[in-house]
Amino acid sequence: MSGIMYVRGDATLPSVKGVKLIAHVCNDIGGWGRGFVLALSRRWPEPEKAYRAWHRDRAHNDFGLGAAQFVQVERYVWVANLIGQRGIRRGSKGVPVRYEAIDAALDRLADRAVALDASVHMPRIGCGLAGGTWSRVEPLITQRLVQRGIAVTVYDHEG
Repeated sequence: MSGIMYVRGDATLPSVKGVKLIAHVCNDIGGWGRGFVLALSRRWPEPEKAYRAWHRDRAHNDFGLGAAQFVQVERYVWVANLIGQRGIRRGSKGVPVRYEAIDAALDRLADRAVALDASVHMPRIGCGLAGGTWSRVEPLITQRLVQRGIAVTVYDHEG
């Protein structure tokens, strides 16, 4: 079983064949406008529109920590909006990242990846604006995705 493949490049441009799921972490307050989502929105309007509608209608759906939303943006490309961050501010309660929510969302991501026979592509989720550490996130990805035989590529953006 191989582990996570690390590459330099743009996670919104996976260059492998087959179905691709691009995963990233979102906050639980409906905010979209900083970090990796800017690259997503430059490429496709659908993930932001879907996330905002999901948040707006949250009283009637599963929006919340640990949830996952899957948005098809091209024939073989999906974006996974994973709710793994409480708010957006660092404060007395620490950083916004919620590892248990990322873990739950990754479990949902794995189920969808298996159903679509898809590879998964992502930046270092939860480690940018959310304030998490890769040493805590990487084992969750290994346990939830890699151990189920899902090919995972993590992108470190150049520049």
